[in-house]
Amino acid sequence: MANSVYKINKGINKPIEFKGLKAQYIWYLAAGVLALLILFAILYILGINPFICLAIVGILGTLLIIQIYRLSKTYGEHGLGKKLAYRQVPHAIRLKSRGVFRKVKTTSK
Repeated sequence: MANSVYKINKGINKPIEFKGLKAQYIWYLAAGVLALLILFAILYILGINPFICLAIVGILGTLLIIQIYRLSKTYGEHGLGKKLAYRQVPHAIRLKSRGVFRKVKTTSK
């Protein structure tokens, strides 16, 4: 009987990662870079000095990259979505009458 050699894919079920950015943060960075490109085009068309346009876009790009990496490191693959969902959970439930509890039917044994 001949032995078969199979290659094992060890990267299965791992999140996509590119230079430290995880999952959806890659798309956020791409959208931010596209927005900066459009901003540069608008500023250039308005007649602003190209060096000032580059300075503005460069500063905003640096801030964008720092913020995206901070979010990726802090919240991980799914954490930002969890944080946004947690914001919608109420901190407390307030009732002004006991009518809700009167309607609750209890089962006795």
